[in-house]
Amino acid sequence: MSDTKSYPLEKCPVSGHDYRPPQPGDSRSVCPALNAMANHGYIPRDGKNLTIPTIISGLKACYGLSTGLAAFLTIGGFLWISKLFTINLYDIGRHGRVEHNASLVHADTPKGETYAPTKINEDWVEEVVGDIQPCALECRQESLVDAEDVARMRVRREKTSPVMDAVHAEVARGEMALILGIWEQKGVTKTGVPLPWLLDWLSKERLPEGWAPNHQQTLSDTVARSKGIRLWMEKFRSGQW
Repeated sequence: MSDTKSYPLEKCPVSGHDYRPPQPGDSRSVCPALNAMANHGYIPRDGKNLTIPTIISGLKACYGLSTGLAAFLTIGGFLWISKLFTINLYDIGRHGRVEHNASLVHADTPKGETYAPTKINEDWVEEVVGDIQPCALECRQESLVDAEDVARMRVRREKTSPVMDAVHAEVARGEMALILGIWEQKGVTKTGVPLPWLLDWLSKERLPEGWAPNHQQTLSDTVARSKGIRLWMEKFRSGQW
């Protein structure tokens, strides 16, 4: 199975951390966080032959992760996909390891396949907008996304996929808990991630224009946010909300 996607070169030559979509022959994964790092040059842009130190450094520089959190995610990921020295981004999509069903924007791994599809379903990206409260359909530029909204997204997607085990359910919540912590902004009536940022990240695997980390994202904060998402999901599933 190929691990490449072809896009027109957006900017040539690309310098620093400017955005450039993947080119023919590049390796990409089902993880928008890592793909965005490659698209912006925080890790090698081809997504290949990545070492543990390279990814840890990239996570810290790109998203402001603490050393502990970056190391936990990276080393754990390598071990989970049975790699010790280097990986290509596509390796992360090995089904049933780090990768899981019920992705917000990727189809489930077809029966008999080893790796999950990396193609982004743009219709599913738009479905995310419908999960935001208050309704974001007419005011998406001003909308913020919080743990309650993420819980709606997760409940909606998990209804249409095979039941996940507890570990992969936690991985799915943790992915979004991370981005809630990294990009959280305070609005007038709500605190959360700007919806345009989230949509660009999910669909184009692109970082917000002009954004840079302004705090250190820790493991403890991420775990707490994941718990918040889980509690909201339980409320929605039990009909309490």
